[in-house]
Amino acid sequence: MSEDIKRKLSSRKLWLAVAAFVASLILAFGGEQEVATEVTGCIMAGAAVISYILSEGWVDSAREGNSDVVIEKQIIEDKGK
Repeated sequence: MSEDIKRKLSSRKLWLAVAAFVASLILAFGGEQEVATEVTGCIMAGAAVISYILSEGWVDSAREGNSDVVIEKQIIEDKGK
């Protein structure tokens, strides 16, 4: 998955817009306010989980990426001795 897509999927603004759109559709088609509120809550809870998973993935990949740099630096320094 590209970094741009990951960044967009973890955007709170995106999920807030999706929740507002879905809630508006529910109300526009005659649904009750309580249903719209529950669906919005479910969407935002799902967004929180998605954001957490993607964020942890970024942290893990950055940690792995940085450790590679440290290992390469150590190898270069050891060769210089």
